[in-house]
Amino acid sequence: MMIWFQRLALALSIGGNILTAAVVEAETFPVQIRVDAGDSLGPLPAIWRFFGADEPNYATMPHGKQLLADLGELAPQQVFFRAHNLLTSGDGTPALKWGSTGVYSEDAAGRPQYDWTILDGIFDAYLAAGVRPYVQIGFMPRDLSTRPEPYQHQWNPQLRYEEIFTGWAFPPKDYDKWAELVHRWALHCVERYGREEVETWYWQTWNESNAGYWQGTPEEFHKLHDYAVDAVRRALPTARVGGPDTAGAGGEFTHDFLDHCEYGVNYATGEIGTPLDFVSFHAKGSPRFVDGRVQMGIAAQLQEVERGFRIIASHPAVRDKPIVIGESDPEGCAACQGPQLGYRNGTMYSSYTAASFARKLDLARKYQVNLEGALTWAFEFENEPLFAGFRALSTGGINKPVLNVFRMFSRMSGERVAVDSDHAAPLEQMVRHGVRRAPDVAALASRDAGRLCVMAWHYHDDDVPGDDAAVSLLLEDLPAAADGARVAHYRIDHDHSNAYTAWQAMGSPAEPTAQQYATLQQASELAALDAPQTLAVIDGQATLQFTLPRQGVSLFVVEWDE
Repeated sequence: MMIWFQRLALALSIGGNILTAAVVEAETFPVQIRVDAGDSLGPLPAIWRFFGADEPNYATMPHGKQLLADLGELAPQQVFFRAHNLLTSGDGTPALKWGSTGVYSEDAAGRPQYDWTILDGIFDAYLAAGVRPYVQIGFMPRDLSTRPEPYQHQWNPQLRYEEIFTGWAFPPKDYDKWAELVHRWALHCVERYGREEVETWYWQTWNESNAGYWQGTPEEFHKLHDYAVDAVRRALPTARVGGPDTAGAGGEFTHDFLDHCEYGVNYATGEIGTPLDFVSFHAKGSPRFVDGRVQMGIAAQLQEVERGFRIIASHPAVRDKPIVIGESDPEGCAACQGPQLGYRNGTMYSSYTAASFARKLDLARKYQVNLEGALTWAFEFENEPLFAGFRALSTGGINKPVLNVFRMFSRMSGERVAVDSDHAAPLEQMVRHGVRRAPDVAALASRDAGRLCVMAWHYHDDDVPGDDAAVSLLLEDLPAAADGARVAHYRIDHDHSNAYTAWQAMGSPAEPTAQQYATLQQASELAALDAPQTLAVIDGQATLQFTLPRQGVSLFVVEWDE
């Protein structure tokens, strides 16, 4: 049954200070969400705290440093950043899907030379912001590549993606020199940052070696990986090493990699097996442009997550190892542009993120695997037009709505508690078909000492208007101390935590004035929907009523003194 309500829109006439009101009718549908604060589902892993990008050099530029600081504030020293091109030859000048550090070169006699200057600057920028490296060991320096020319590509979004695969994607001409480069790098990191710090990092070899990023054979990748892991471990025996960060779940490639790590002869040591502290693969969605609108492909992403979990669960030696979905996104190319990617600036991206991250947790629970992280492959693109359509967390130093979902996640900790919604898309249905009929109005909840957090979202694959959800949020099994608790309600929607719509309301200025820029900065912060309220608890229960628009995300933080 549909419920009618009146939304009061207030407009203030600046000239005459006259307050006028216009009544706008909107249609809603009722939703019941129940949170059982006493029903623990185990610890809630902070899988959201991983990020990454193709272009490592942006991290040392003004807006890159600014965004790193915002990421570090989410969870200081617990956020990790993964980047391509950390060993690529060049002078550090960034471009789309390109970066370089110039670490390695050879003199006329073929003797290796090392220069850590640019690479140190990148890691220094991370650590200064409270962010730690998820170290990707790659790509191949020009003087080590078996096919060095052409080396630096000149890709742009109008060209075929495959044109990026140049000399940096080939195997080394000398695996001993490759190992020595990696060994010296790891030693240098220990000397510069300290053993205890580097022990917290993740180290993994290459990127998507089952795809165009690796122009060698699977066996050559095993060799590359073995030499790299041995080199890191010789520098720091307690280093955390893993992989293979495949494109997708990897299928037989991943099965063979895991078998090699368990049973195979190690190319570097001659012993059986290769150390593996975590397992990583990638999972991407597949949006389309259909009938003049974006239609997200959340099912494609969740299906890849499920395939990855199935592969890992089928290998007893690794089924309990930590898993990092090393790139976990609505689609596969952050630097690409096109109508099917029109979700990126607004609330489609933020609501998708909320709904998909919760389902990754559900799939991990289903397969009883240890999901430690789901890495968002999005950062920022320096010196590009505002809201240019790239997959990014920030544009021109202005954070997008999606970043505020991670700010919401960062406030959730402790135990995950049970949630039931009568309008949640069932997990199996979402994995098979996505959200193509009724919208997904669901929630994720956590309980810590003196605090209960509930994140609720209203998601649909189709980027079209829809009725608001009139939500009745029932909180059950609350402690007696929760009576009179403080309730804060944060919101991401068209009008809240949304710099994109604020920019559009200004007329989409290419170069905002100082005052406009300050307004956009303020609009980019996580906003409270209203003033904090007091929670009335009767027999361990309390109810919160609110309206949640299509693509909206709400976070309720209930806090009490224990």
